[in-house]
Amino acid sequence: MYQAVGARGSRISRVLWMLEELGVPYEFVEIGRRSPEAYALNPSGKVPILIDGDLKITDSAAICVYLADKHADMGFGANPGLAGRAEMDGWMHFAQSEFEAPLWNKLRHRFLLPPELRVDVGPAAAYDFANEVKALDGRLGDGDYALGSRFSAVDVMLGDIGAWARGGRFTIGSDRVNAYLDRVLSRPARARAQANGGALAKGGLRQP
Repeated sequence: MYQAVGARGSRISRVLWMLEELGVPYEFVEIGRRSPEAYALNPSGKVPILIDGDLKITDSAAICVYLADKHADMGFGANPGLAGRAEMDGWMHFAQSEFEAPLWNKLRHRFLLPPELRVDVGPAAAYDFANEVKALDGRLGDGDYALGSRFSAVDVMLGDIGAWARGGRFTIGSDRVNAYLDRVLSRPARARAQANGGALAKGGLRQP
């Protein structure tokens, strides 16, 4: 049985969602970020962490890719061949390094950095996020999902980030992107993950 280790209202949400999509047995182990328990599993003290036997995997994107690859028969992974892997990797890097980055920057300056280091990045974060929404609109094209006609681990990542953006009241100025988010966030597995610890904190706030 997998152990999904993390804090409620954090990026554990996408790990739980992925596990629910796969329908595999797992246990949600709740610990705090940068807690002694977290440092014992990850030198950075960050969560989420997936434990699969003796293997410990950190970083939510890496966890989702690992699960998709391990359960390849479920159809949540990359398209066949080297090109398929490159396509999925490109999407995953876009999700974390670009689409999520403005949200993370704003969160850090509002809640996580020492007070003397915080600045008002709200307008810059909104500007950057608007540009990433345009990029996502173009990347999606006419496909129902990131990889075309089928739901994949990429959609777990993008959907979870989109939910964070909506909770944080970032403007999503694209009908196509909003329709896409409505589609992926309405999946029953997402609702089950939310009920099992994946929901955002009150007021749409997210922990790292």
